[in-house]
Amino acid sequence: MTDAEALYVHPDRNIAIELVRATEAAAIRAYPWIGRGDKLAADAAAVDAMRAFFGTVDCDGVVVIGEGEKDKAPMLFNGERVGNGRGPACDIAVDPIDGTSLTAAGRQNALSVIAVSDRGAMLDASSVFYMDKIVTDAVGVGVVDIRQPIGENLRALAVAKGKPVAEMRVAVLNRPRHEQLIADIRATGAGTRLISDGDVAGGINAARYESRIDMCVGIGGSPEGITTACAIKALGGFMQGKLAPRDDAERARGEAAGLDCDRVYELNDLVRGDNTFFVATGVTDGELVDGVRRKGPIIRTESIVLRGKSGTIRRIVADHLVEKWLDVTDR
Repeated sequence: MTDAEALYVHPDRNIAIELVRATEAAAIRAYPWIGRGDKLAADAAAVDAMRAFFGTVDCDGVVVIGEGEKDKAPMLFNGERVGNGRGPACDIAVDPIDGTSLTAAGRQNALSVIAVSDRGAMLDASSVFYMDKIVTDAVGVGVVDIRQPIGENLRALAVAKGKPVAEMRVAVLNRPRHEQLIADIRATGAGTRLISDGDVAGGINAARYESRIDMCVGIGGSPEGITTACAIKALGGFMQGKLAPRDDAERARGEAAGLDCDRVYELNDLVRGDNTFFVATGVTDGELVDGVRRKGPIIRTESIVLRGKSGTIRRIVADHLVEKWLDVTDR
């Protein structure tokens, strides 16, 4: 196989740079809806923009993790073919806005996200809505385990990191289902970083060496779990997930789809291999990236691009002429 032929079998480094255009477009289109209280309108605008830019990308993609059906958005549903069909065959996970409620409320940490892997590499967990997750940086490998109580995991990770438990910070979605988990974390002496929505950023921050977050735990969306796994591959971090069906009917659907709701899925079970890409553009400000900003005649975006095979982290700041985005309101 020649190098040129290989480009059409596996995603290569150029695809991530192309995909940034799609997340940038989604973030820009969502910008007028920040703080306006209409999360469905924000999501629909982002979906439309991302879908349009996908058509220009050199790939033969299949959406394995989509957001259209879940968020009542019109496109980017599971099984949809994306790209122009002339590039590598790949699995795609999309979340035009991870944090639609954050966007609607004008809060931090909303992202536009795309993750990519080789065709057939992503776990299709779409039949079970929620997943219990644990994420740390590389220090957590062989140290923590989702089957252990949170107190044991925190103390073991603190020892491995050489820091007091009191200095540990754990990201958790702020939900009633996590009341006991939050209490157990605080009982160890560790602190919490409560997330109101969108746990992709929480997981990535737990795996970044410069972040103040040491661990991200709790039950969040299964789509977000698979998407996060693509990023953790590039960061060299640790992640486990266990599906959390809401009732017997959902468990049965998961089992019918070949999923094991009692299994602990390791990182390489969630996404096989290291040929992964993760691209995110900030919609609102956050620890990971800045949100969209209007600066006179330009709109500024910040994106992060992670590549699993090379372990590369790139940050891209782009200025876009407002006149090219005529329906972005003057805010």
